[in-house]
Amino acid sequence: MMCAASSFALGAQPSSPIAAAMPVVHAGVDRTAMWVADRVTYTVTIVCPPGVEILLDDVAKEKLKANGFDIVSGDTAVSSDGSGRTTHELRFVLTTYRVDMPSLSIEPIQVRYYARVPGAPRQDVAPAGELLVPGAAVALRSTLPEGQSDYELRDGRPAASRPAFATRAQPAGIALVVMSIAPAAFGALQLLRRRRVGRPAGRSMRTRRQEQQAALARLGSLETSSEADRRRAYDEVSGALKAYLEARTGLPAAALTTAEIEAALAEGGGELQRERIGSLLAACDAARYAAPEEMPSAEACSEVVSAAAQVLRGR
Repeated sequence: MMCAASSFALGAQPSSPIAAAMPVVHAGVDRTAMWVADRVTYTVTIVCPPGVEILLDDVAKEKLKANGFDIVSGDTAVSSDGSGRTTHELRFVLTTYRVDMPSLSIEPIQVRYYARVPGAPRQDVAPAGELLVPGAAVALRSTLPEGQSDYELRDGRPAASRPAFATRAQPAGIALVVMSIAPAAFGALQLLRRRRVGRPAGRSMRTRRQEQQAALARLGSLETSSEADRRRAYDEVSGALKAYLEARTGLPAAALTTAEIEAALAEGGGELQRERIGSLLAACDAARYAAPEEMPSAEACSEVVSAAAQVLRGR
């Protein structure tokens, strides 16, 4: 009886490590610099030879040490080919809302691997070794190094002197440029006159109406249940309002900030609901760049979507 008990106890312990080929690992980020609230994807690919596996607990999202980052999500995909190799692809989506760190980083990860033993539970197989997943660094705001006083864009050689014939031809070249300005100015004047007396350039009323109906349909289909849904809803509302302003006023709203749009609308006057549009755009900006804990509720987001739809309908 004692011998059987001893054998059972020894069998519960992990066996001695079994030699195994080391997996191949690649890791990197999809961008080397970011702005606050941008998303960065950190991708890790581990290719295991036949008969070798990694310890998945070592690459869990909770094990990722990201300095200055907030981990938005993480997912894993596993695939195998005909030769028996197994590929693990891990994707971690990161962001940051901090402005006090000029550089953000992801620390390297140590991952254990082991040889698969047919019929033996994983916990009874000792790891054959460890591999190191490279980390990454992401600069905040710019890909240029911080703290440089100047940037050397060319070598120290002086500029080459011009050939003699180029120096002699310079007056003739200037005269040709001046002579070419007159026809170009005349053509531009004629084109301006045609635009004034002809049909106004731009999209037709039918096209604008179709675009407005499409924007209303997109607003009506928005979801606001999760944080990601609300963030997408605020993006859609902001884009719809700016497209509405461009169609009604010709203002390049997509390239302007909310403050610049309000100033342009105040200067131009008109019948647009300037204060209402400005407040909706400001609410969208605040929500799009808000931290997760400061994201407005689903009810508040639905109210903004409904108010934007009323603006597009002209109510």
